[in-house]
Amino acid sequence: MSEPAANRQVLIDSLPEDKLTIENYRVATAPVPSPGPDQVLCRTLVLTIGAGTRAGLQGSASYAGAPKTNVVMNGSAVSRVVESTSDRFKPGDLVACPAGWQDYSVHPATGLTRVDDDVDPAHYLGALGTNGLTAYFGLLDLADPAPGKTVLVSAAAGSVGHMVGQIAHIKGARTVGITSTEQKCQLLTDRIGFDAAVSYRSPDFRNELKAACPDGVDIYFDNTGGDILGTALRRMNEHGRIICCGVVSQYDTSNPAAAPTGIPGLLVNKRIRMEGFLVFDYAARYEAARAEIKGWITSGKLNPLNDEFDGLEQAPAAFVDLLAGGNVGTRIIRVAT
Repeated sequence: MSEPAANRQVLIDSLPEDKLTIENYRVATAPVPSPGPDQVLCRTLVLTIGAGTRAGLQGSASYAGAPKTNVVMNGSAVSRVVESTSDRFKPGDLVACPAGWQDYSVHPATGLTRVDDDVDPAHYLGALGTNGLTAYFGLLDLADPAPGKTVLVSAAAGSVGHMVGQIAHIKGARTVGITSTEQKCQLLTDRIGFDAAVSYRSPDFRNELKAACPDGVDIYFDNTGGDILGTALRRMNEHGRIICCGVVSQYDTSNPAAAPTGIPGLLVNKRIRMEGFLVFDYAARYEAARAEIKGWITSGKLNPLNDEFDGLEQAPAAFVDLLAGGNVGTRIIRVAT
């Protein structure tokens, strides 16, 4: 199959002043790059979009650097090697790489991770990628769920949240999810295996959460921050643990909400441990974690969800929709086959 002569790219055209819109992006074409010494030219097959990349556009994620325009939007991908000047990879190999929103990208061979052609490549961006690894290490290393404990997860139908709930269930904990709609609540209990789920949009959210957690909350995996974190704080048991993974409620705005009341008072009174983390700190253990997660998938214990759009040009709309709560599981863009 002949390769296109041009490289489609989705560029950041302007930085959002408040909510992200598709007008903040533009599609352009550039020459297909050539690999230099010990480099690899990759053809993007699938991209993933995560809410955390919105923080990079507002400059609130120090690890993402300062936000810039007229650059390719960043994003992780599974790609196929087209050309290689390294003896580490050959044409046809599948790799995970930080391709960004474009058809072709060049990378140092040392910056690529080989992936097996044994499952849908999209899983290496979801359950076996950053999302699944974030759920795995955040929950198991920081919280250590155990049978009989109640684990509460916010953004529970999202790319990380739906994995956290399932891993907690595998470890024998009781799992409760917080999500946006009644349809997502039903999906969490019927398809994902949560023991209960509540909608934060319900006018009786606080009482419904209390009813769903009659024995309080031992572990809260927070993906949202804001008012939901404040509500969860008041359901925490003594010596409970709060894992701070993300603040999706504050990404897509120029006026993020203040921290909830009760900090540090409730933390002190109930001796609660509240800890943030970045999955990159666990890089040395990625392969062992992937092996265990893949075992759960193949045995049927874990049911990862991928939420798909077709076509690179759909990436901006898919991102805006995700920030509005439109996704279930990991948001994937199919670019090529």
